[in-house]
Amino acid sequence: MGCGAVRLIPFGPDATLLEVADATEALDLALWLRERVDAREIVPAAATVLVSHATDDLASVVGQWTPSGGLEEGSLVEVPVTYDGPDLTDVADHWGVPVDEVVSSHVSAHHVAAFSGFAPGFAYLAHDGGWDDVPRRAAPRSRVEPGSVGLAGPYTGIYPTASPGGWQLIGHTDIELWDQDREPPALLAPGTRVRFVAR
Repeated sequence: MGCGAVRLIPFGPDATLLEVADATEALDLALWLRERVDAREIVPAAATVLVSHATDDLASVVGQWTPSGGLEEGSLVEVPVTYDGPDLTDVADHWGVPVDEVVSSHVSAHHVAAFSGFAPGFAYLAHDGGWDDVPRRAAPRSRVEPGSVGLAGPYTGIYPTASPGGWQLIGHTDIELWDQDREPPALLAPGTRVRFVAR
């Protein structure tokens, strides 16, 4: 699918799924639509945007969108990380670099919450770091501790709660990702910029 091409797919009685090229375009389109369309929900994902109960002519509005070509600028959250994860050496081996270069690459990259999923508060963080995708573990762990920072594919993720998981764990943080008494409850809502800080 070419840059800027959007496929509109009816989704249930009152929603439309907008299919785009990748997560960067999905986030860009979702944030752009939120300023132009009256809808109950506009939810970005890996290569789609779900628009629910739109009152506008969605096809006409979407036809006016042009991708920005980069990661969106939103509010900034700094995440302090202790880089001591059990898979840090494996990631360094996969990239063919020393461990300290994995850390320096991770903290110097510009991260943006592209979409949410898996668990409340879990954000898939896209980056502009230019490093190779990281494969998931061959055998997922039965328990990953809350605050674990991991890599999988092109994304960084932080586990908000204890759960099974197959991401390559490179460190941990004490930051609270989900709080039902906070507005919004998710600390890293789509569009939020993230800066990792080594501690």
